Amino acid sequence: MASVVSSRYARAFADVIAGSKLDAARAQEQVNSLAAAFEISKELREVWESPAIPVEQKRKVLDVLAQRVGVTDRPVRNFIAVLIDQDRIGLLPAIARELAEELNHRAGRVEASIVSARELGEEQRQSLVAEIARLTGKHVAAGYTTDPGLLGGVVVKVGSTIYDGSVRGQLQRMRRQLTEN
Repeated sequence: MASVVSSRYARAFADVIAGSKLDAARAQEQVNSLAAAFEISKELREVWESPAIPVEQKRKVLDVLAQRVGVTDRPVRNFIAVLIDQDRIGLLPAIARELAEELNHRAGRVEASIVSARELGEEQRQSLVAEIARLTGKHVAAGYTTDPGLLGGVVVKVGSTIYDGSVRGQLQRMRRQLTEN
């Protein structure tokens, strides 16, 4: 249920961003800053989620925090105020994640997490990104990490889809096949 609600708010705010002709990356960064502050600060969560504290005071806290973290776009501030007013502020971290996905989707982008056994060279990175772009039909924003435990190969995660081309993954699949037979 919460994911449906957070997705709905994210889509609605993506519409606001498009309609207001805001810089989507900057708006996303500002929402992420507020979401991070919310996740990190137990006191902030207690204030914003408390039914005992008047909404006006919660908005004043929002205004001070927005200024401190560099929220310059009024629609971003107003969006967070709506979440406070509607008692949905607890969904802010999930909404921020959903918003990133929605904005990427609308821009024809997809985020890919690429984990390799060793550091990849530039040519290998470009080749992987080109293949992911071919598979998804979208522009790829890739993040790279290493995990020596893979033994060799790569694991690529695009959304909820995982492409496991690692030696460790191949060994695990072989083990499953052998135990099933």
